[in-house]
Amino acid sequence: MSARITVAMVAGEASGDQLAAHLIKALRDARPDIDFVGIGGPRMDSAGFDAWWPAEKLSVRGYFEVLRHYRELSGIRRALLARLLQTRPAAFIGVDAPDFNLWLERRLRDAGVPAIHYVSPSIWAWRGGRIKGIARSVSRMLCLFPFEPALYEKAGVPVSYVGHPFADEISPLPQRIDARERLALPQDAHIVALLPGSRQSELRYHATVWIETARLLHERHPELRFLVPLATRETRALFEQALWTCKAKDLPITILFGHARDALMACDAALVASGTATLEAALCRAPHVMAYRMHALSWQIMKRMAYQPWGSLPNVMAGRFVVPERLQDAATPRELADALDTLLNDDAARDAQIAEFERIHMTLRQGTAARAAAAILPHLPAAVP
Repeated sequence: MSARITVAMVAGEASGDQLAAHLIKALRDARPDIDFVGIGGPRMDSAGFDAWWPAEKLSVRGYFEVLRHYRELSGIRRALLARLLQTRPAAFIGVDAPDFNLWLERRLRDAGVPAIHYVSPSIWAWRGGRIKGIARSVSRMLCLFPFEPALYEKAGVPVSYVGHPFADEISPLPQRIDARERLALPQDAHIVALLPGSRQSELRYHATVWIETARLLHERHPELRFLVPLATRETRALFEQALWTCKAKDLPITILFGHARDALMACDAALVASGTATLEAALCRAPHVMAYRMHALSWQIMKRMAYQPWGSLPNVMAGRFVVPERLQDAATPRELADALDTLLNDDAARDAQIAEFERIHMTLRQGTAARAAAAILPHLPAAVP
């Protein structure tokens, strides 16, 4: 029986959990002798990951929100570092969560453990000065977007462009009919998908705004039905509480446990919180509006540090405003309802988004998991027969 090796991983939210689960499978296909441990979510668990802490512990976004949880997060990180220094994994892979993972990666790399970071931080959007710290922390950076590697090459960071796994998972062919059948929806129904976020902190800022937007749209279009895919029991409970607070139980809103992609494929238009979900919406060919709200102090800090006018990933990829964005104080129910109304009523606006989404899909469709695994394997010790 061959000797086994251990690879440590940390993923901090639903999108990272997905990325890591696909990478685990690709690495296992190449090296069945690998055991995976660290911090992960349910998809990683299903792939055979040994989660020492759940990914939900790290699902906090925004400066103010992180400060509130700093003591707990810092304690988890130090406990994890101590355990990894003791067990000496063959490599460490930080999946997104850069503020948490880069700290670990630097210390593990200094201790002789190869440190790979999977998903470049958005240094092209804000906090570009981080690249100096990244250069001291990582053995290799894996980039999901084609414009990122040049930034790392210039700084002398080993880098690989691997494409985006979502572009591999989601078929480039139309999926609307099948998605509606999977969700038992009439083919002629008029549907808006509401995606208020995957984190509990996002639901606290978004749920009421998303519900009030749905109310306005329903007043204008009584035939509309709304789908709300939520990733966890906690986020579902927060949304249901918001429905009760808003006295909106009479709205035709169906809460889905998961099924975000089906909802996006099935809908006529969507309201999507900023983040990876905007890319999923594009790949699912869902015309959409992006919105985001956060604590006022976090917003002021992020606004000052931003380099680009775009917050939506499809807009960043396109280099222009393809998807309407409404951020912070502009993300009001009326503003959002008006922007969605345009998509529901204007064929040209919908078609323009979809045409750009098709181009983005083909650019990102690279066989990502296999490419990422191929970039990581040279950092692992040779298999022992």
